[in-house]
Amino acid sequence: MTSDPDSLLPSDEPIRLIDHQGRPTGRAGTDLPDQDALLKAYGALVTARRLNDQANALVRQGRLAVYPSSHGQEACQIAAAHVLGDGDWLFPTYRDTAAAVARGVDPVEVLVLLKGDWHSGYDPYQARVAPQATPLATQLLHAVGVAHAARLRGEPTVVMALCGDGATSEGDFHEALNFAGVFRAPVVFFVQNNQYAISVPLARQTAAPSIAHKAVGYGMPGERVDGNDVAALLTVLGEAVARARSGEGPQLVEAHTYRVQPHTNADDASRYRGEDEVAAWIERDPITRLETYLRGEGLLTDERAAACAADAEEVAAHVRDGLNQDLVPRPDDLFDFVYAARTPQLDEQAARLADEIAREGEK
Repeated sequence: MTSDPDSLLPSDEPIRLIDHQGRPTGRAGTDLPDQDALLKAYGALVTARRLNDQANALVRQGRLAVYPSSHGQEACQIAAAHVLGDGDWLFPTYRDTAAAVARGVDPVEVLVLLKGDWHSGYDPYQARVAPQATPLATQLLHAVGVAHAARLRGEPTVVMALCGDGATSEGDFHEALNFAGVFRAPVVFFVQNNQYAISVPLARQTAAPSIAHKAVGYGMPGERVDGNDVAALLTVLGEAVARARSGEGPQLVEAHTYRVQPHTNADDASRYRGEDEVAAWIERDPITRLETYLRGEGLLTDERAAACAADAEEVAAHVRDGLNQDLVPRPDDLFDFVYAARTPQLDEQAARLADEIAREGEK
């Protein structure tokens, strides 16, 4: 634990390696990720945007009940997934579909939660992605528990815990960071500050200079990064993961990004923000920025861009096929998955329901 609190403070400005126009900033002492990492990130960004658009279309068709858009935040989610090793864990929120998919989870299994399927999707252990958390900040405590357990077992596991700016107003956020700081849990707290907690702007949530400045209160370093610059995100998050894996404890990273579309399809964003504000952030689009840089460096050809778009279209088609299947409800599921073995009471309830269904069918 450091005795110098100044060493825990974030940069004066969010770290940026590629500017809004797709030009390298030449930040001193910080190299850009290698071209393979950036090309891989570009393909994942294109897929994430296409997946987002497809999910919104499925909402309009009645195939999804709700969808929290990640349009504009894809760079944060792709970078968070790409800096982790196979043995690490990702703890996402309800908005982090792209992160879960980039980590290797079947997108259909991710989205069935938003369709209302009872099993809520994927096996968390298969890709080491925890269930998407709808309650704000509750997953942060779970993430710290997994990280602390891994440390006690001597495992090299690092946990990436995602949340939004609204979650930092919750008590669970404080408790998670406090425990992680005291016990030096190998966890990276990654806050996607998209400027609004649904309709509440950041200025009404905190009086701190930034969310990253809160880290010093828990004895961990904080850092700020441009959340629409995937190169900076890969660098900052990669360093945080490496630091945690080496036994140096947790870190808080705040990404400055923006939710371009409404909070969900049930939200009217025009009630709390103006078109000019949204337009300014559209100009900072993470995909356009990276594509401009890659083309300028001669790293992205038309053929490769077309291949990325084709791959994204395959994912969208897979999602359509998977979510357009009607579910056949099984009433016995209400009783089969409460305990490992049914109790006499559950058997009685199941028999009563079966009788009611049979009598209804005779009418």
